[in-house]
Amino acid sequence: MLSSARRSLPQTLRSRASLSRVQSAAISSISRTSLARSSRSPTTTFKPASLARTMSSHAESAVRPEPDKVLQDIADYVHNYKIESPLAWETARLCLIDTIGCGLEALRFPACANLLGPVVEGTIVPNGTKVPGTNYQLDPIRGAFNIGTAIRWLDFNDCFLAAEWGHPSDNLGAILAVADHLSRKGETLTVRDVLESMIKAHEIQGGLALLNSFNRVGLDHVVLVKVASTAVVSKLLGLNRAQTIDAISHAWADGQSLRTYRHAPNTISRKSWAAGDACSRAVHLAYLVKRGEKGMPSVLTAKTWGFYDVLFKGKQFEFQMPFGSYIMENVLFKISYPAEFHAQTAVEAAHILHRRLNEMGKSSNDIKSIRIRTQEAAMRIINKKGPLDNFADRDHDINYMVAYPLIFGELTSESYTDEAAKDPRIDELRAKITCVEDTRFSREYHEPDKRSIGNALLVELNDGTVLDEVEIEYPVGHKRRREEGTPLLLQKFKNHIRPHFPEARRERILETVNDAQALNALPVHRFTDLFVRAPTSRVD
Repeated sequence: MLSSARRSLPQTLRSRASLSRVQSAAISSISRTSLARSSRSPTTTFKPASLARTMSSHAESAVRPEPDKVLQDIADYVHNYKIESPLAWETARLCLIDTIGCGLEALRFPACANLLGPVVEGTIVPNGTKVPGTNYQLDPIRGAFNIGTAIRWLDFNDCFLAAEWGHPSDNLGAILAVADHLSRKGETLTVRDVLESMIKAHEIQGGLALLNSFNRVGLDHVVLVKVASTAVVSKLLGLNRAQTIDAISHAWADGQSLRTYRHAPNTISRKSWAAGDACSRAVHLAYLVKRGEKGMPSVLTAKTWGFYDVLFKGKQFEFQMPFGSYIMENVLFKISYPAEFHAQTAVEAAHILHRRLNEMGKSSNDIKSIRIRTQEAAMRIINKKGPLDNFADRDHDINYMVAYPLIFGELTSESYTDEAAKDPRIDELRAKITCVEDTRFSREYHEPDKRSIGNALLVELNDGTVLDEVEIEYPVGHKRRREEGTPLLLQKFKNHIRPHFPEARRERILETVNDAQALNALPVHRFTDLFVRAPTSRVD
């Protein structure tokens, strides 16, 4: 019967059965040979204990180490550091005003407004985060994406430049979303709490950026937004020191964003919502830890699997100074132009040269060549040749940002639209521009007492005339020009709120934000309500 059953098996199975018997016979033969050799060679006896020790030496230790020092330092700073710098507090107030204004301005652009709102249309979350400039009321995770995306969309909010670049006010997306939600639930949170969180988020992001270049390993600077936002939001949510460390570890453990969406040929609008994405992720991670999720104590330093080995080429972070309030005190405001910050002084110089050409009875049509002396960072980030595909491409090309004001005498957010870019004179002038690195600009860009962002423009005309070179080392938004820049910053804010609110509301807003003492004491949800549209309103 067995023989009959075997005949009914498919040929492949019968072959495997035969092979199995052959393999068994071979193994049996090898085993007999090995045993015979063992009997002849007493020095090759089997030692189970020795084998166990060898295998044990390759096992991973399950003992959880103390948390990485970087995690502890950030958590200690967030929970224990007292901010006593009047300059930091006042700069934070200006930063809050400017950042809200930048978000409002972005809502006038359909590409930004189209990404905002709840995932499920019509959803209104009780006590949820309200989004300035809209009538949306969302959960704080989605609210963080909305606020953070609007803030960053036009590349017009603040900036800090070092070994890594970034925009520390991006963190307001997470901070305001959580603080507003908690305030609406009845928790006592004021604008001063928001300002404190901003100062500390600025310091964490900027402190990590001073000496550590994430762009050199292809990572985008929004990793620092995620880390900084996670840290300060953890405190707002009532997490203790240990929980804050856990939450920060999750921020480092995420797969981090690649910079490729900021660079040719892949530049797209993701660069404008990447910070909003980081803000929402930070809030999500903090809430997970609040619900009991544990962290990874050696997320940075773990051999093979930690951040340093996987994403930072085995190098550990370096720090130029302890966490304090240096970054907020030295933050760079974009005041006059919505331009990538390495080009700010070049754009200012282009406006000066445009006026000079007009005085001579000349125009951009008379230009033969333009040389831009700039910093190494600008050479790597915003020096592009060839056709520019979209808004995001144009606002990250120094040649475009210089050519446009030389032709038109202005550079606004509308200057980067497809309609504006149709003028053939722009690309014709871009082709006449050459960028070269000035090593002094590159060196002083990193010096703590300077932090300059220098550019110099040299223009030669078709008739052989060479105009005097225009060199500007510090943009109007720099700390060294703060007195000059503050009135312009407030005017920028007025310009940004004008399209959204009637005159009476605008006057109320300005009265509130200009009274620092009253502003500090204002409950967060009352502050946000100043910028919320009525339910029947729409975003223009």
